[in-house]
Amino acid sequence: MNNKMLALYGLKWNPFTPNVPTEALHVTTRLQSFCWRVQQLAGDGGFALVTGAPGCGKSAALRILTASLATQRDVTVGVISRPQANIADFYREMGELFGVELRPHNRYGGAKILRQRWQAHIQSTLTRPVLLVDEAQEMQPAVLAELRLLTSADLDSQILLTIVLAGDGRLAERLRTDECLPLASRMRVRLPIDRALPQDLQDCLRHALQQAGAATLMTPEVIATICDHAQGNLRALMIMAGELLELAAQRDARQIDETLFFETCGLPTASETKAAIRRRR
Repeated sequence: MNNKMLALYGLKWNPFTPNVPTEALHVTTRLQSFCWRVQQLAGDGGFALVTGAPGCGKSAALRILTASLATQRDVTVGVISRPQANIADFYREMGELFGVELRPHNRYGGAKILRQRWQAHIQSTLTRPVLLVDEAQEMQPAVLAELRLLTSADLDSQILLTIVLAGDGRLAERLRTDECLPLASRMRVRLPIDRALPQDLQDCLRHALQQAGAATLMTPEVIATICDHAQGNLRALMIMAGELLELAAQRDARQIDETLFFETCGLPTASETKAAIRRRR
């Protein structure tokens, strides 16, 4: 969104894009509790799991979690950017994230170096490194198994890393398979994200508008309408809201109302519907 459009509505940023500042993301009570539990988990190490349908807010939850972990002393957070990578590329990225030079052709040597670095970190601090994996349903089973084995020491009595996996239903299904049951049994903190209720979506949308500096940009009626049409999906809600904002700016409208929404969706307004009913009578 260009500066002219931002100035038109007094916006600090576009509240409907994925790259809004972290403070613009709505934090529910369940998510706040999850972040607190992961903070405690970081002291001992272990696995956490975030699951939900596409567009329900898993990536936003990881962003909020990252911000909360950043407030913790001596916590080092790494984010896997290519969950679909094979074992060799997985080790390369792990080495880059934690500052360890690895040789992927020597898997035992790479794992040994990482273990030594993490154990030295544990001895000098009270917390552990935290690894976040978004779109974890794309990870190969062999990489998931490698990650599980890499994080444990002393016959699984010592956990060298805190790992948060986030993925859709395919990840949940994979964790129920025989080859991934050892990993599934290690999940100590879970956050299943269900489809949001319309009221929850309204709270999220109002929070986004307020943080962006335009709490009255959308009328209460249009907020309620698009939240009903989003069918519990946060991404769908923000896409619809973004389309409305672009159309409002194109027409130089001072506020987004229901009429603009119905025109965007090609649906009749309430007055048009009543007029059609009268004509049929």
